[in-house]
Amino acid sequence: MISRRHLLALLGMAPLAGAIPFSGAWVSRAWAEVRRHGLAMHGDLKYPAGFARFDYVDADAPKGGELRQGVLGTFDSLNPFIYLGDPAAGSAAIYDTLTAHASDEPFSEYGLLAESILVGPDSSFVEYQLRPEARFHDGSPVTPEDAIFSMEILREKGHPFYGAYYANIARAEKIGERGLRFTFDRPGNRELPLITGQLTVLPRHYWQNRDFGKPSLDVPLGSGPYRIGTVDAGRALTLERVPDYWAAHLPVAIGLNNFARLRYDYFRDETTLFEAFKGGAVDVRIERVARLWATAYDFPAVRDGRVQKLELPDHTPAGLQGFILNSRKPQFQDRRLRQAIGLAFDFEWSNKALFFGAYTRCNSWFSNSEMAATGLPEGPELALLEPFRADLPAEVFTKVYQPPVSDGSGQDRKLLREARDLLAAAGYQVKDKKLMGPDGRLLTIEFLVDDVTFNRVIEPFIKNLQVLGIEAGLRNVDPSQYTSRLNDFDFDVIIGSYPQSLSPGNEQRDFFGSAAADAKGSRNYAGVKDKAVDALIDKVIFAESREALVVACRALDRVLNWQYYAVPQWYSAVDRIAVWDRFGRPAVQPEYASGFPDTWWFDPEKAAKIKG
Repeated sequence: MISRRHLLALLGMAPLAGAIPFSGAWVSRAWAEVRRHGLAMHGDLKYPAGFARFDYVDADAPKGGELRQGVLGTFDSLNPFIYLGDPAAGSAAIYDTLTAHASDEPFSEYGLLAESILVGPDSSFVEYQLRPEARFHDGSPVTPEDAIFSMEILREKGHPFYGAYYANIARAEKIGERGLRFTFDRPGNRELPLITGQLTVLPRHYWQNRDFGKPSLDVPLGSGPYRIGTVDAGRALTLERVPDYWAAHLPVAIGLNNFARLRYDYFRDETTLFEAFKGGAVDVRIERVARLWATAYDFPAVRDGRVQKLELPDHTPAGLQGFILNSRKPQFQDRRLRQAIGLAFDFEWSNKALFFGAYTRCNSWFSNSEMAATGLPEGPELALLEPFRADLPAEVFTKVYQPPVSDGSGQDRKLLREARDLLAAAGYQVKDKKLMGPDGRLLTIEFLVDDVTFNRVIEPFIKNLQVLGIEAGLRNVDPSQYTSRLNDFDFDVIIGSYPQSLSPGNEQRDFFGSAAADAKGSRNYAGVKDKAVDALIDKVIFAESREALVVACRALDRVLNWQYYAVPQWYSAVDRIAVWDRFGRPAVQPEYASGFPDTWWFDPEKAAKIKG
């Protein structure tokens, strides 16, 4: 599973014990035809049928006001579901999905467009009954035909992510007047019933005569709590809350979507964006740079309390952020070279000198979760790996993976000597202080980034690579060019992130599957094409218990770690949010999200007290 927040970021599973159907534990083979108001991946649903609202919202939150957010770059499309173009921030908020995610449960979905859900035996199919009152913004009803059309067009013309995510859906069909059934190509995919609930339902009558695969600034038709208001192409977008939103009365919507307007203003560079926030033209800033958090927030509005600095705990798995090495490129196809490059990155120095000690290093593709590999493989995990022993690095079975730990000097001689030895073993030789490959050609590496904030991290890394004789360089490009080159896999090294959920599943195909390695626009940036990885992804997706899922994830993690597809970077256990004190928020923060901006609201009394 990929969380709804991460799903939208890409643009934005299902259990039962005993004979009672799909409300908890992993679905058993004993099955009864019972329709539910929601589905849970771990244990029972927290919220029973007929619940009033989520615990982390304020049902009396006032509606109104505006939230202004700043975005870097530009946009040329209002279609967030395709990989072509630069979609506008917030452009997915105009649509509803079959189900809504609860942010205080590991993974649970409750009916939104769907009023009831039925899961077949062994998760062989899932059925939804749509709510009769569900409407698009033009007043037309949301129908099963719309959902079927959406599934088909997203897989055929949407971002490659959808093809991988929904790969095991064999058939979509209408059942009765308002019923919808997705039949799967094989049973046992316990996650798939829930992730079908994440389907964004598009209006067939709007899209059927338009080119869905082409970027466009035409304002599309939605069904969600917001509609697109004003559009200043490439510069700004405003969403307007729908006053007669059809689902406003539902428990999954009460206390949410409180702002009358959501405005997104675009800025060409980070400095201008930060100055706009300091001047009050932007209301909120989610700070990604530890140095700025520690040093740059000493301005009058912070000192007198008009701007608040919040550190909200983040209990979600960290996944992996790192320097992603494109193994499609000839110079990165040797595992020893990839390992040597990692030895030249001094995280300890970076954390001390650049980040004020704010970060923990990623040591796994599932960092900060029980899915991260630990110790040596044994028992069921070893059994999963054993068939591929001959094709895997020996270390998978004999060593515990940990990223290298430096002396914090910025240029650890011991680690650089290890890197030289690896390069020599791979056939590289230094001639006139330049590293020449086995083919006699100079080894060159280019770091591609669209955010100059990372320059201060990359430049010391480059210096260490140059000590090894590697001709390394840095190229900064604008966001549009960056996105285009990512989609075409036209890069040597990028900074990439692989967010993970508490229930990894079908999205792993898009991250690491062999088919995704050749699909332009996929997130398999490293170009992983490995039969062991493909087999382990299937074990993750078709795990029959929570324990089996954890074992499969650990095995997958171990293989990816020892292939050195990435140089791990870092993560933080808190979300850093700086905000002008014009807003209210509930007393309870959801366990697995910050709550911003969904549960917040504009407070006119607070706003009247400050100037900005």
